[in-house]
Amino acid sequence: MPYEVTGVVARAKGEPVSLETVVVPDPGPGEVVVDVQACGVCHTDLHYREGGIGDDFPYLLGHEAAGVVSALGEGVTSVAEGDFVVLNWRAVCGQCRACRRGRPWYCFATHNARQPMTLADGTVLSNALGIGAFQAKTLVAAGQCTKVDPEAPATAAGLLGCGVMAGFGAAVHTGGVRLGDTVAVIGCGGVGSAAVAGAALVGARTVIAVDRDPRKLEWAKGFGATHTVDASQADTVEAIKELTGGFGADVVIDAVGRPETYEQAFYARDLAGTVVLVGVPTPDMRLELPLLDVFGRGGALKSSWYGDCLPDRDFPVLVDLYRQGRFDLDGFVTETIGLGDVEAAFDRMHSGDVLRSVVVL
Repeated sequence: MPYEVTGVVARAKGEPVSLETVVVPDPGPGEVVVDVQACGVCHTDLHYREGGIGDDFPYLLGHEAAGVVSALGEGVTSVAEGDFVVLNWRAVCGQCRACRRGRPWYCFATHNARQPMTLADGTVLSNALGIGAFQAKTLVAAGQCTKVDPEAPATAAGLLGCGVMAGFGAAVHTGGVRLGDTVAVIGCGGVGSAAVAGAALVGARTVIAVDRDPRKLEWAKGFGATHTVDASQADTVEAIKELTGGFGADVVIDAVGRPETYEQAFYARDLAGTVVLVGVPTPDMRLELPLLDVFGRGGALKSSWYGDCLPDRDFPVLVDLYRQGRFDLDGFVTETIGLGDVEAAFDRMHSGDVLRSVVVL
């Protein structure tokens, strides 16, 4: 029979979130119910609340989550009841042209659970990134569940579900950072710090963290940045060039997603270098660059979707690296909070006081 749980809901654009009774249906074919143990408060949740992603209110927030599978729908064989899983928002279809060409991380037909979750009065909820995990139970497609080592705490493992994976993958998968490369990361919140950590893990010899907030630069050093640039005090492009022998970095990652930071990334890379955009711009933003410069500087301009990750491939590996002490997921957890503290966590996010607040259920 359906479950009733308390969830965090954004009812209208810009209004504070509220705690509401949410009805979670029994899983149908290809679906599972997951008992959520922890869920990170991601900037994407705030975007939903502010109407920056769409206007399909009310939204059921929360998506950076880990927990235990508690019920299976018909035909589910990829996970079993009792499995400890990290949730992801890009369950690949296996059938689209990207999947058939052996590039499932680009899947053009990712999917979520078919059944909706609702408020007690029957109002259909829009789930943040197809998950909706600021509640004790949630309904997802089986393909959104990746089994990982249950010895990892949910507070750490759940962060792989979005921000940490996006940043790590932007460096390692999209940017292709290799041993000996020089790397610069513009914007060192959760995603940018994960890009710093990824670049350091694979052996970049120089990792430059750029931000306007000295606290974030200190955090970035903890994740492996070899140099920092305070963008409020120095010219970002010139500072990166000075730290790379005058040439610019091999890979520059824009984790902010604004025209001015993208332009900085473009001109701060070496000839034939790579720019990776992983920060999410708003629909109104426009970019203007001299086409001759685009041609003359060569290299690659890339966008990173979810760090070009494949959850079944990447999540278990990163959890193993965490368990071995080689990838500091705990370092991203600034505080643990309850469901009723999400709105206050948004305020702390705005002021730059946290990398991640994590809701513990």
